[in-house]
Amino acid sequence: MTDPQVALMMLGIFILLVFLGFPIAFTLMALGIFFGYYAYFDAGRMWRSFNRLGEDADTWTSTTTWIDGFFNNRIFDLFINQTYTVMSNEVLTAVPLFLFMGYIVERANIVDRLFSTLNIASKNVPGSMGVAALITCALFATATGIVGAVVTLMGLLALPAMLKARYEPSFASGIICAGGTLGILIPPSIMLIVYAASSGVSIVRLYAGALLPGLVLVGLYLVYVVGRSILQPGIAPKPTKEEVPDVPFLQLAWMLFTSFFPLAFLILAVLGSILFGLATPTEAASIGALGGMVLAVAYRAMTFQRLRESVYLTVRTTAMVCWLFVGSYTFSSVFSYLGGEHIISEFVQSLDLTPLQFLLLAQLIIFLLGWPLEWSEIIIIFVPIFLPLLPLFGIDPLFFGILVALNLQTSFLTPPMAMSAYYLKGIAPPEIQLTQIFKGVLPFLFMVFVSMALVYIFPDLVFHLPEVFYGR
Repeated sequence: MTDPQVALMMLGIFILLVFLGFPIAFTLMALGIFFGYYAYFDAGRMWRSFNRLGEDADTWTSTTTWIDGFFNNRIFDLFINQTYTVMSNEVLTAVPLFLFMGYIVERANIVDRLFSTLNIASKNVPGSMGVAALITCALFATATGIVGAVVTLMGLLALPAMLKARYEPSFASGIICAGGTLGILIPPSIMLIVYAASSGVSIVRLYAGALLPGLVLVGLYLVYVVGRSILQPGIAPKPTKEEVPDVPFLQLAWMLFTSFFPLAFLILAVLGSILFGLATPTEAASIGALGGMVLAVAYRAMTFQRLRESVYLTVRTTAMVCWLFVGSYTFSSVFSYLGGEHIISEFVQSLDLTPLQFLLLAQLIIFLLGWPLEWSEIIIIFVPIFLPLLPLFGIDPLFFGILVALNLQTSFLTPPMAMSAYYLKGIAPPEIQLTQIFKGVLPFLFMVFVSMALVYIFPDLVFHLPEVFYGR
């Protein structure tokens, strides 16, 4: 077999092992080292010391020299260097800090107050409770970036309230599932940090580029919720005074001041300090982590147990991301050395695709990968395969990254593998069927596709803010 054929076999084995359920990070590392040993095998270098041993060498010396020779392969040097590179990556330093901010905010008892206040403030809007739930989801998801946590917490808080208000179960379920996924798109997004580390695109430009598409998607969700509530009032009845009481204006203002504005200010402070160049993403993440702790203390929700849980979950998630990067870098280095990237590049060029056709093909592949894989695995492992092809089609990696971020919303919403639906089903009342949740998320899935089409038709949605803040 030629080296490129070995590279393709390496990729095929990896895909097979993933579908068999093997841990992805360690599978990448194992395959990278195994095939790297073959790729970098140099008998002259490895056994030089062993061959120089005289016939009078004792067994211990011969054995240890042979073992030294066996491990004297450049793949081990590569693996160590890649591990050090990942662990010293300044971009990835922001990941644990943003995660810690999210886990602290999740435990600060903010969400129940926020939802109640927004529910009262929007009571005259059609589908008011759905609008309040969606805005709460968007804010909370942006602060945490952890889809499962947002969907679960909002499912425990908002879903029973909407069902009690006689909302159609599928409609209510769709709102929570769709709103809970917004945190991986709207800055400050951990997913965009991971994409920046994989692609080399400036994280501040990514944050600026993702802001308008994220707001467009939220706007489309709100238009759908309000529009359908107007057209079909029965699915989202207007709340009664017993369900949403009248509150004096000054009291409502105080409720907003103590629930909505603290979290919104924290998000804007973190994001604004990044976009206006007042702090690096890592420094801004530090501000966010400190701000999250201050909020938890202010709401009297900070306990040692909650702090301990937040630290533990932060370390666990960060370790997963870092080891994925180590495995991916090792695997991709060996894959490229064997000529795998060259074969893929030649194959794509032979298809004679237009830039639009290439984008559609790439997004279709990412869409399908979203069924069995998490977003982190797609960004770290598979997106880098497309990145070297972007210059061939004149596609800006910033633009491509925002499309991918939008596309990955679908990985949580597409039946039968819609993870947000399963998160919600796990805590929903028994009478809520999984098919009802799937039915509820489909219109929001359509909105994601509409937002992707709008970004392609109007690319200034991505490029306008980065050009305003940082120039071309």
